[in-house]
Formats: sequence, structure tokens, C-alpha cells
Amino acid sequence: MLDSTFPILKSWEAQIASNGGEADIKVDDDLRNLSADVISRACFGSSYGMGNEIFKTLGALKVIIAKKNFIFGIPSFSYLPTKKNREIWKLEKKVKSSVLKIVKQCTKDPMSSKDLLMTILKNANSSQLPPGASNQFIVSNCKNFYFAGHDTTATAAQWILVLLASYPEWQMHARAEVVEVCGDKLPNPDSIGKMKMLTMVIQECLRLCPPSAFVAREAIEELKLGDLNIPKGTHIWVPIAVMHRDTRIWGHDVNEFRPDRFKNGISGACNLPIAYMPFGMGPRTCVGQHLAMVELKIILCLILSKFSFSLSPKYKHSPQARMLVEPGYGVYLLIKKI
Repeated sequence: MLDSTFPILKSWEAQIASNGGEADIKVDDDLRNLSADVISRACFGSSYGMGNEIFKTLGALKVIIAKKNFIFGIPSFSYLPTKKNREIWKLEKKVKSSVLKIVKQCTKDPMSSKDLLMTILKNANSSQLPPGASNQFIVSNCKNFYFAGHDTTATAAQWILVLLASYPEWQMHARAEVVEVCGDKLPNPDSIGKMKMLTMVIQECLRLCPPSAFVAREAIEELKLGDLNIPKGTHIWVPIAVMHRDTRIWGHDVNEFRPDRFKNGISGACNLPIAYMPFGMGPRTCVGQHLAMVELKIILCLILSKFSFSLSPKYKHSPQARMLVEPGYGVYLLIKKI
């Protein structure tokens, strides 16, 4: 994570130096590249360069899928050779061939790699998958790593910087904690665990601006939800942002940015802890949530220790749903070197 973040910081420093001490920087692509590099290293190990290329292809695939309209959401239309569908098929074929190329390399020397891909390979070989299904199992899991392990973290980082730029007093509080805990040293596992203020900031940002729009569940039996009778097999979509802004759960200041509401943890922040669901809920809670929290802390530690920042006049606040809820026109920040 540190190795992935340093190039971004150096790039920002160069832009600041060439612009007289303050630069207007669009940071969202930098954060996406950073997060892609992190998950590529974790997933593909020494082959992370090839992994980055796979994730770029998946990013292009995400853009096309996000633009599909209602018609293309109908299952039968996904088999028609439309222009969009042909492009989707082309990108999916490229992803599959690239992943399997890395798999072929890994299987030649399995002892040289201790990454997530090797874990997937072991499970694919040991599980009771039907003939020919192991390749699809491997490719599907790599897609999951991209969308869950890369895109959501990058989007969360964007919203966190937007909110810290909007509330300079909380930016100063978070920076003061980083300086106190880390001093002139880089963050490490011990110091990351001591950053209570930074944890509260991230939790509050995820409450106000959760990257995921919904949690989806299927009723496995008939049930009653309030006054509603839910038949078995019904798909239930829970809007996360609505749950995170319900005054009955969070109180009258639900729309205010107040990280200190989490000073006693999630259970102390609201009267219904299960309503806080940036990483989902129940037994299907995101397995990568701790990885994401550590990554966000390291990124923020390094940024806060080197820079101060505010919103640029170019920034337009327009959240848009593109599979994830992202800043619609990107994130522009006025950044100064400390």
C-alpha cells in the first residue's frame, strides 16, 4: 500500500512546485490507479503489472455496463449482438484470456507466489466444481476483487477527501492525530491501530457517502416486514444511503458531518447498529472490509502528513450511480504542500 501511494504523492508534489505552491488537481483517477495497484499486488503478486492491465479492461467493462439502459437490463436482450453487447463480449474475452495467462504462469511455479490468485487456484482445484467450471470460477473471483477490492475503496477515498476538504476543522483534527501517532515515520500496523480519530472520520464519511447504493437479499421464506407481507423468493433491495440518514436511527443531526458520533463505536453512534451497512450486513458482509479500512488509513495518513487541501471551484457536487455512487464530474482539489 505504501509503495502504491508514493508515486501519487510525488506527482502531486511536482504539480504543486510547478504551480507556485498550490495546484488544482483532479484526484479521482489517481486514487483509482492507486487502489488498482494495491489490489493488483495483493491478487497477482509478482504479476501485478499484468493484473493492472486486467483491471483497466474491467474498468472499461464497468463503464459500458453502467450505461446500459432498462431495455438492456432485460435478460434476453443480453444475448443480442448489439454494439454494446459486442463490446462487452470483447472485453470479457480479453479479461478471461489475460487471467488464464497469469494462471498458466503461476501453475508452472506455485511455490513462488503467495497471493490471492494462488488461494483461488487451490480452491478451484480442491472444490467439487463440474467439469470445465474451474476457469470460470477463477475469472469470476478476479472480477469480484476488482469491483469489491478496488473500485469501492477508490470511490470511498474520493468522498473522504471531498468531505475533509469541506470541513477543514476535521481535516486539522485528523492531521494532528497522524502527526502525534506517526511523527516523522511511515504508518505501520501498530500506528494504524492507534488512529481513533481517523477511524471515526472514515466511518462518518462512509455513513454520509456510501459507495454502494443497495444491499440486496432474497427472502428464503415468506415473512412479514412491518405491514408488508413478503412472499418467498422476493428480492429485497435496501437503500444504504436512506438507512444512513434516518433520523429515527441517527438523531436530528443525521445530515451533519460529525465524526465524533462514532467515538464509542458504531453501537454508540446510533440506536440500531445493523442499519450501518457500508460493507453490507449479516453473514455476507464484505470479507475485504478490514483490507479496505487499512488501505484508506494509509492513503489518508500519507496525504494528510504532506498536504493541506480544499475544494476547487471546478468541483461540482453531483453524486451519480454508475454501479457505485461516485462524484459525477470528478474530484478537483486545491492542494498545498505542508
